[in-house]
Amino acid sequence: MPAIYFKASPFSKEEVTLALESGVDGLLVPADKVELVAGLARCTVLALEDVPCVALQAKEDEAVYLEKSRQGLCTLARGWEIIPIENLLAQSDAVYTEVGSLEEAVLASGILERGVTGLVVLPEAITELKTIVSQCKLSLASEHLVEGVVTSVTQVGLGHRVCCDTISMLHRGQGMLVGNSSDFTFLVHAETEQNEYVAARPFRINAGAVHAYTRLPHDRTCYLEELRAGSEVQIVESTGKTLITTVGRVKIEVRPMLLVKASVQTEDGEKQGAVFLQNAETIRLTAPGGIPISVVNLKPGDKVLCRIDEAGRHFGMRIKEEIAEV
Repeated sequence: MPAIYFKASPFSKEEVTLALESGVDGLLVPADKVELVAGLARCTVLALEDVPCVALQAKEDEAVYLEKSRQGLCTLARGWEIIPIENLLAQSDAVYTEVGSLEEAVLASGILERGVTGLVVLPEAITELKTIVSQCKLSLASEHLVEGVVTSVTQVGLGHRVCCDTISMLHRGQGMLVGNSSDFTFLVHAETEQNEYVAARPFRINAGAVHAYTRLPHDRTCYLEELRAGSEVQIVESTGKTLITTVGRVKIEVRPMLLVKASVQTEDGEKQGAVFLQNAETIRLTAPGGIPISVVNLKPGDKVLCRIDEAGRHFGMRIKEEIAEV
């Protein structure tokens, strides 16, 4: 996930304001404007004169860039090509490239599957800046979702459930991946649906029991009980598309619970998984096509979206280990 800077050259207060509203991590402005811009929002503001820009016109320019980047932030001028950047990424964790369009930003963000360290967006891309931030900073690699078949739904009494309120407005088809095991998670739908008794809460995912795993950004997991205000979580759409948002509040309360079990047919045979969810009409899993299906109406044979993986996590990080979670 690259850092995103806006290069205000020539300086425009209107463009700087738009960049701040778009959520950039920092701005490059003329030295005599640094104090003014630093007072507009809490973010990094650097003087253009202190940030060298290197054009990659010959092989020797790679060495020039590496040397300058060791002394502080240095950018690659627009017009770069992929192979030289791959060479730099193999030698440095501080590769910043100028981009003048959404297409260039997406390309730079995917080089060698990890992308450059940072993007420096030029004024000619100001109209695309919000999209650049959302696609390159908030979006993640897609999750591969499969159809699971519900095998049982059982009342299991009271338990502590975690209600995750985010700082984003979610929409139909979105939710969080939650499960008893990190290798089998269910797409628990956000509370986007309204009925005659309860208003929609489109920022909320009533995610499940405290012990459950949830998928986090960058191939990590955590227990639902570990989420706190300020935690980054991964939101997943029914298509598999993902984005990052932040937890605004977590509510852990005792509620009646259901145990939902499902199975997925794989090349190696049948794989089974489970999740504990609150027994209430507003809690929903996600059916194929992004259709929310309430747990109170769930029955064996229903299809829900799931994600399957190899088991094995240590403090949320993937490890190679023989492990069974049932």
